Amino acid sequence: MSETAQPAKRLFIKTYGCQMNVYDSERMADVLAPLGYGMTDSPEGADLVVLNTCHIREKATEKVYSELGQIKRMKQAREADGAGMTIAVAGCVAQAEGEEIMRRQPAVDLVVGPQAYHQLPELIARAHRARGERLAADFAADEKFDALPTTRRPDGVTAFLTVQEGCDKFCTFCVVPYTRGAEWSRPAETIEAEARGLAEQGVREVTLLGQNVNSYAGEGGLAGLVRRLAKIPGLDRIRYTTSHPRDMDDALIAAHGEVDELMPYLHLPVQAGSDKILKAMNRAHTAESYLRLIERIRAARPDIAISGDFIVGFPGERDADFEATLQLVREVGYASAFSFKYSRRPGTPASAMPGQVAEEVKDERLARLQALLIEQQRAFNASQTGKVLPVLFEKKGRHTGQLIGRSPYLQSVHVSAPDRLLGQIVTVKIEDAAQNSLAGVLALETA
Repeated sequence: MSETAQPAKRLFIKTYGCQMNVYDSERMADVLAPLGYGMTDSPEGADLVVLNTCHIREKATEKVYSELGQIKRMKQAREADGAGMTIAVAGCVAQAEGEEIMRRQPAVDLVVGPQAYHQLPELIARAHRARGERLAADFAADEKFDALPTTRRPDGVTAFLTVQEGCDKFCTFCVVPYTRGAEWSRPAETIEAEARGLAEQGVREVTLLGQNVNSYAGEGGLAGLVRRLAKIPGLDRIRYTTSHPRDMDDALIAAHGEVDELMPYLHLPVQAGSDKILKAMNRAHTAESYLRLIERIRAARPDIAISGDFIVGFPGERDADFEATLQLVREVGYASAFSFKYSRRPGTPASAMPGQVAEEVKDERLARLQALLIEQQRAFNASQTGKVLPVLFEKKGRHTGQLIGRSPYLQSVHVSAPDRLLGQIVTVKIEDAAQNSLAGVLALETA
């Protein structure tokens, strides 16, 4: 084997007990391979040692503790040489005696039960982060998260502004915590300075970006940042994406009701309506908690439009689980949404889960979900007809004398208007609605 083909890190797994443990050990090796771990036949010199244990006999348990004592000495020897070793105890002993293991053998870094070995990538990533190390993962970075702006010369009157990167949520379908690392927030003063520079160049609207933007941990959190940016002269509109239900706190909800510059449009992905599937996704919220959160947000800002993300055909999703997703969609009533078939990302915990759903089933479910979401989007757009909305004109339309702008709800709005209104926020009476856009006439010009 050539040097470049060798694994970045060495993994040793010792399996105790039944054939189920043998199978689990194989799956552990599978989910750890994309993090750069290749199997070795000895714990000595290994970067990661996993003891996959059995709890049937007392002597078997004591053998684990005896083994840990020997591995501890190997770990100390590696540390003395400037290297490191991570020790994990998995399986039934881990399930039954997790706290006792950590108490009796402090050299153990991780304890994971037999039903949670798919969480090993998350646990190991956290352990490495705690030591200030980065994982050499071979995941292909998701293009969705690679489209962050690299220049600060705005092209028009709207601009993206990155405020946060990384994610600590470890959804089992997602590679971002491995490819992007831990959550990191830019200092508020740096963001404000950049936003002021954009406003001075004519930007009227900024969209705050982050893999998990509402986890922004700068002074005052995302709500405090929004209030700070809202004071910048000329910056009239603020949006943010993408957010997580876990980080939608009271302060941010209040900001939606109190800060005029914060647009009444919220992209808040739920992914599924089945609690069983949400748990398998490691989303850390339930369908009910999500619905109650939407209620609180709408109480603070009654005219807010909700957008979402959905994944259909996640491993283990049965007909009843999918129907629960449809029911949640009906209860929320989305103004827009993105929906996708589940796609296995090599090395993510979900890729090794049992119950992978057939492609034809995914196709049928996605078609049904999208039909419902399109129906809701059309209904929301139609509800805007007859209203007068402030529209930020961004560019010329395809037709002579036509401008295209955005409503507060992020809809594209087509209007016959003079070019001098480009970059201006103008009130428009909405006269017609299609699936993806609105059309109207000038009602009142404003600066």
